[in-house]
Amino acid sequence: MSKLRIALAAAALALLAGCGTAAPEPAAYQPLAAPRADATFNATDVMFLQMMVTHHTQGLEMVKLARTRQTSEEVAMLAGAIEVTQTTELEVMQGWLTGWGEPTTAGHDPNAHASHGGLPITGAAEMAALRKASAAQFQTTFLNLLIGHQHNAVEMARMETDGGVNPQVKDLANRITLSRNEQIKQMLGLVAA
Repeated sequence: MSKLRIALAAAALALLAGCGTAAPEPAAYQPLAAPRADATFNATDVMFLQMMVTHHTQGLEMVKLARTRQTSEEVAMLAGAIEVTQTTELEVMQGWLTGWGEPTTAGHDPNAHASHGGLPITGAAEMAALRKASAAQFQTTFLNLLIGHQHNAVEMARMETDGGVNPQVKDLANRITLSRNEQIKQMLGLVAA
């Protein structure tokens, strides 16, 4: 296994564990197992999960794009860790929604929840600019776009912690807040370097 893969796996485990704690065994993520369909949930829990499914899908598109472009080793490791974490979170969130008999997305309009306090996803123009960024500009463009994207995740997580009722979904929202704030700090440092 390459050093980069080992580092990515370690970083992903650290993100899943939250800040300031020892890296857990891979099974430590099992508390996010899908609740039964009769679990207690409200409209905020459903809206949060649907928005985050769309948000994570787009975030994964960004970090996968970063793997195809030349970036620093730190940015490549961060993108890889985000990919691992968000892939797992995406599967869990879709499982919860399916278990509750709810659609996994808010419909065809990615901004459908904006009128209910949800934040729109990163725009098509911004994604196009990222795809077209020159080799010299890609890393800075990527980091700046991802900082805003992850900030939106924190805002959506706050909506869930304030108004949701399902303890597992609220726990996920707290984990998202912690990990994305750490990612934002790291990315701000990389942009400033």
